[in-house]
Amino acid sequence: MPPVVLAELLSNPGLPEAIAETLSELPLLEIQPGYWQRAGALRASVLARRRKARLGDALIAQNCLDHSLPLLTRDRDFRSFSEAAGLDLLISFPTP
Repeated sequence: MPPVVLAELLSNPGLPEAIAETLSELPLLEIQPGYWQRAGALRASVLARRRKARLGDALIAQNCLDHSLPLLTRDRDFRSFSEAAGLDLLISFPTP
């Protein structure tokens, strides 16, 4: 799991302690050299297309790109990272 995702999940004040412990035991993707520069450039390329690009989303997307892993998400905002950099998305939208 990207480290930023773990931080995001653990920031939920209502998260049960047992779930937090289980999530904390999952392996994290390593940050590769040059990650911060690539994440900034990725975000800039999405913003240049006049698309929404939150910093946290850019960090998650770049970590997945660095490891050639798809991103499982329910957040449609990641489509702009897919369009800009070829991020492979496994999208699961909730059914109404």
